[in-house]
Parts: sequence; C-alpha cells; structure tokens
Amino acid sequence: MKITDIHVTPIAISDPPLLNAAGLHAPYALRTIIEIVTDNGLYGLGEVPGSAATTQALLDAADVLEGKDPFQHNAIQAAIEARFGKEGAAERGQSPWDKRRLVHVFSALEVACFDLMGKATDRPVCDLLGGRVRDRVDFSAYLFYKYEGAGGALGFATDPSATGWAAARQQAALDPAGVVAQAKAMTDAFGFKSIKLKGGVMTPDEEADAILALHEAFGPGTPLRLDPNAIWSIETSIRIGKRLEGVLEYYEDPTRGQANMGQVAQAVNIPLATNMCTTSFEDIPGSIRTNSEAIILSDHHFWGGLRASVELARICRTFGRGLSMHSNSHVGISLAAMAHLAAAVPNLTYACDTHYPWQSEEVLVGGRLTFDDGALVVGNEPGLGIELDRAALAALHQQYLACGLTERNDEVEMQKVQPGWKFMATRY
Repeated sequence: MKITDIHVTPIAISDPPLLNAAGLHAPYALRTIIEIVTDNGLYGLGEVPGSAATTQALLDAADVLEGKDPFQHNAIQAAIEARFGKEGAAERGQSPWDKRRLVHVFSALEVACFDLMGKATDRPVCDLLGGRVRDRVDFSAYLFYKYEGAGGALGFATDPSATGWAAARQQAALDPAGVVAQAKAMTDAFGFKSIKLKGGVMTPDEEADAILALHEAFGPGTPLRLDPNAIWSIETSIRIGKRLEGVLEYYEDPTRGQANMGQVAQAVNIPLATNMCTTSFEDIPGSIRTNSEAIILSDHHFWGGLRASVELARICRTFGRGLSMHSNSHVGISLAAMAHLAAAVPNLTYACDTHYPWQSEEVLVGGRLTFDDGALVVGNEPGLGIELDRAALAALHQQYLACGLTERNDEVEMQKVQPGWKFMATRY
C-alpha cells in the first residue's frame, strides 16, 4: 500500500463569541482537513487547528509523502523533519493555544495514516495503539464566559426559534448565575458528569465565585476544574487556590511557567494540571525537577500524534503524573481520534475536554457524533470509524474562503468589542 495523493482542505466552522485570557473567539474557528489516498483505493482522514501557514506546510508535505507506505511512521517522520527541520518548546508561544508547526503537520498526517492502517487491516485505530482498555470515553462539560450570540453568519445575533442547548449556547454568560445556567443546559443536553470553566477572563475572585456557585448547584459529587490560562501571579494563584481547596478536581495552569507552578503546587492542596507549562518531551525533566503539576493534559495535535501521546502516557505513569486530555474547537475527525486514543491509554482516567458542543457543523457522513450519557462509545468499525461527507467539506471550505480569516487572533477580535484591549501574560 503506497500513498498516491494528499488532499488538504482548510475549513471554517461557526464559533460563538467565547472569552478567554487571549481575548475573544472569532465568529469562525479554522481547521484543516487532510485526506491521504493510497494506490488500493483507501483514504484516511486527519484534522488539525487551521491557519494559512499550517495549510501551506501540509501542502508542502504532500511531495514528501508521495510513494510512502502509511505503516512506516518512522520513515515518514524522518522525511518530514528533513523537509521542515526541527522545532523546540520555545516555538509554542505564550498564547493559550500551541503555535508550533511541525507537531501539527505530523499529527495530521499520522492520524490519517492510522485511519488508513485500520481500514487496511479491518481494525479500529484503538487496536493499533495497543488495544482498548475501555469502550466508553468520558468527556467533560467545557464552560466559557461569553457574549450573547452563536457565531458564524449570526455573529452576535441570536436565533429566537432555537430551543434546548441550541438556545443556551447563544446566551450570554458573564457572571456566576450565567455560568451555572450554561452548565445546567450543557449537562442536560450531553450528560457530562464533570465540569470545566475556562477562566482568565473576569477577576480571579469572580471566577472563584463561579466555581463555588457550580459546587453549590451540582453538589460535591461533580468534579470541577478551573483554567485561568496562566495569567495569574503566584500570589493570586495561591490565594484563589486556598479558596477552592476541597472544591476543585484540578487547578489548570493558574500561573505561567514550571517554576511558578511548582511554588503554587507546594502551597495549595489541589492537584495542578497543565497544557501550557509542560507541552513537549523536552519539558519533562523540568516538570519532574520543579514538581510543576500533578496532571498533564495530553493533546495529540500538539504532542506530535497518537504514538507520541501513548509515549507521554507511559512517562506519566512512570513519574506518577495523572493524565487528562486538552481540546480546542474541532469537528468529528479530531473527536474520533481523541476517543480512540483515550480508549487505548490505561492511565487516562480523567474525563477529556471537548469544545464539540459549541460547534454545530460537521464534515462526516451521518452528521455530528453523539454523546451517550457524557461519553463517546468507541465501536469496532475499521480505522476511526468515520467517513467524509464531501459536500459538507466543500461547503465549509467555501465558508473558509468567504470569512476572510487566515489565522486565529483572539486579541484582534477582542479589540473589536473593547478598543485598545491587549493580551497580558500576567494580568492579575
């Protein structure tokens, strides 16, 4: 089986006006969809966060992959590194999302190759990652402070005919009551059993008040998480952490950097988690030295693919780290890959993050994937168990061309609402 073609398609999916430490989500989130075709007529799918630079890099990688065997991941990775060079942790940047290019390229291609391998062997991807340890992968409700509106063509407008979660996802949530209402609507619609709040938006005490309101509304049996995206000082992180001891399941990236996180971890009796200070294998020695977190949030898009994520899981087990899973705005290809990875990793015992409820469009035959009581059921279909809806893909590509966005920039979007607003690496 040899690779003959690679199709790279940038798309734009509607995204509500969600707030975070870096600013405001644009009306559209960008993704890049990859389809690898082989000489025996099979195709495999991959998906990564989109930008014009990532799309061009994937197009440039097409020549590298032509004629390669999709089973030969080591040869493919070596060829990609020879084409693009290597990159280190410094290229990640200070924003809440990872700006490295090479990890995106290899992740997209590797997931598509695993999808191909599964179809060629008539096995699900989780079997190719070592075999499943669970048939159901739990996900967490992912809450945001937000302005009123649904994003996309609606922008800040709302659809008065919407009901249920479709109505709730349009509503503003700028105080503890709004956060609780959002949580109730999302958990009712999807059955999620744990709840995460994206912080770094309001003052630290307001966000602590929201967590305490969620604790009161849902009771002590519901795991709660808070993620300020590292914009708090050590002192603020400790003070708010003390308020939330006995309430949070884990405290994600309250402050910036491993040394600072290590100081907070020593002072606060809550497990610290990270998707920002330990984000690559070269960061692991510093993580162990500073004891900067108890839990690492894996993400196959940013750790270099599915195999790398399995390696990360083994390292976490060796050094006594817990393992959860990070998310960003995505469609079903990424969600399916996340589920297969989680199904095959024994020590990924925390419910995974997902933005999927905030999105409404899909590129898969059959439409959007369905949560069953807060979980995705991982079936036995070959590969990722999904098929590409080419008409839907074409429509979302046209939406990409029409929207005019070429990269994510939450600061620019925030300035449209609050002129002069600037991202600050440490705000409180």
